[in-house]
Parts: sequence; C-alpha cells; structure tokens
Amino acid sequence: MNLDRKAVWSVAKGWLAAILLIAGVVVAGGPVRAASFQPLEIVTKSGVQVFSVEMATTEEEKQTGLMYRKELADGKGMLFDFNPEQEVSMWMKNTYVPLDMIFIRADGRILRIAENTEPLSTKIISSKGPARAVLEVVAGTAQKYGIRPGDRVGHPLFGGK
Repeated sequence: MNLDRKAVWSVAKGWLAAILLIAGVVVAGGPVRAASFQPLEIVTKSGVQVFSVEMATTEEEKQTGLMYRKELADGKGMLFDFNPEQEVSMWMKNTYVPLDMIFIRADGRILRIAENTEPLSTKIISSKGPARAVLEVVAGTAQKYGIRPGDRVGHPLFGGK
C-alpha cells in the first residue's frame, strides 16, 4: 500500500487541529468567564475589607455571571457594571453557589444587600432603587465582615481606588 505523504499529513493536521480545539475548550472551563480581576475595598464600621473581583462588563459576561461554577472562594467575587445607574434585577438561575448580592449606587455607597440567595432559583432579586453595580460574593460574606447598606465601596467604577 503506497500512501501519498502529503495526503496523510493533511489529514493528520486536520485531526490535530480538532484535538487542540477541543482541549482548549476543556482547559478554558467551558462557560464564558470575565477576563480581568481587580481589587475592590469595602469600608465598614469594623475596618476595610479587600476583595479580588472579576469584572462583568459585556452583555455576555453580565448574562452569564457566576453561573455553572461549583465554588467561590472567600475574598473573591464578581462586579457587574450596569452603567448608567438604574433599577437592576438579578436571579440565581444555573448558579450553584449561594451568594450575597451587594447593590451599589453610582456614588459607591451600598444601597441594598440580598443575603444568602437561593441557588438555582429564578426568583427575581431587585436592587429596590437605582444601582450602578452589583457585587456578588459567597453567601455569609456581608454578615461575616459586617457589611451594611451605606458602607462605601472603593473601586474605579465609583471614582475611587
């Protein structure tokens, strides 16, 4: 059997490309994840709490959020930018980790906190007023660090750090 080397190499390159594409999707973790991490500070009565947050700024990032993730470490979170300030509604569809949702006004003050949200729920969680952003952190964070409405958030979205 005499095989043409160019034909064999062409087929092999095609298979290799397909394998690398599949491996890249698996390594990347499947669902879209926000690309950048930034520091965020919350000034509470008991001190300053620092978080490392993923930014959700594109429509795709905001729609996906923390969906499909099985864990979220303490001190980590996702910050959703809803500029301009507006009434914001969130839900927990396809979200496995219970969260605290911290609704933040354009001036960087916390408007409202929805604590210990129910995983996989389609119940609407409203900001109950105009919000510029929503910070999602693991459930229990607000209570653990004494985070309350009126506390100040330091991040470039709010004209600060």
